[in-house]
Amino acid sequence: MTKRKSSVKPDLRSSVPGKQYPGIHGKVVDWAEHNFEEGMLFIHVRFTDKTELCWTIRTASVIQVADLSDWSTGDFKQLCVYVQGESDWE
Repeated sequence: MTKRKSSVKPDLRSSVPGKQYPGIHGKVVDWAEHNFEEGMLFIHVRFTDKTELCWTIRTASVIQVADLSDWSTGDFKQLCVYVQGESDWE
């Protein structure tokens, strides 16, 4: 059995996982830089047509669960839940 090559080339943009940015495809990059300010990372990509794509990235510590419990008997007994929620970072 012989393998035949397909004449149809796959669209690489549709097979790449992640966020797509409409309006960016085909632009020519003039320069790119990054800098740190006030605990945030800024990434700038400037194009030759005088447009710019910028990412602002920060990290945060978030309390997922905060509760009060009683261990006096040696067994966990939850007395109160102060914080219980889902992270808004998902």
